[in-house]
Amino acid sequence: MTYRLYSDPDLVQFYDIENTGGDDFNYCLGFAGSARSVLDLGCGTGQLAAALIQGRNVTGVDPASPMLDVGRGRPGGDKVDWVEGDARTVRLGRRFELVLLTGHAFQVFLTEEDQKAVLRTIADHLAPDGRFIFDTRNPAAKEWLEWTPQRSERIVMHPSLGAVKSWNDVERDAETAIVTYSTFYEIPGGGKVLGAESKIAFPAKEDLERMLGEAGLLVEQWLGDWQGAPYVATSPEIIPIGRLR
Repeated sequence: MTYRLYSDPDLVQFYDIENTGGDDFNYCLGFAGSARSVLDLGCGTGQLAAALIQGRNVTGVDPASPMLDVGRGRPGGDKVDWVEGDARTVRLGRRFELVLLTGHAFQVFLTEEDQKAVLRTIADHLAPDGRFIFDTRNPAAKEWLEWTPQRSERIVMHPSLGAVKSWNDVERDAETAIVTYSTFYEIPGGGKVLGAESKIAFPAKEDLERMLGEAGLLVEQWLGDWQGAPYVATSPEIIPIGRLR
């Protein structure tokens, strides 16, 4: 489940460059509100976990140690409890007022069995009055169509390498609906290309509803984007917000 994109330090160095801030980050900062304990599952490089530390106990869980290493080194990272673990199986023996799973991390779990396991992890770590929030891309929006080399080519500015050409490539299995996408970075001066392949699932909202209920979770609100709009069939995102049933 730990793809090279997240476990190879040569590739991890680009993660924050391409994933700094954003609407999900800003929404979750506000959503955390008065929660005094936060579990950030699939925390990645810990940008959100470290930003939430003021006045809270925050635990960040991720299976990729190079991502956690970045988290430990960022401002506020020394106050986060970092745990190298898998969201399907991690059990911390604690409950939290807020459980997060953002950055589309839910989509790396490709089978319904694995998706149910992650939802059980959320339920097992929620305090009785706690809340959860996570996101997954709406399959109806077909965002993968934008991940071709022609449409995705971009320049990312690396602090020491300078301007780095980057692009994606994509393939979708019509039978399983699993999307395989590749990410590439062309290093200036020599033409070296770093690349890695990842796979993600696009579960439908009705399947999520069923699995959430089976996990003992109650959805109080469905958002369709990180600006807070209600979910509709054409929304780009599926974002359930809820609590224990």
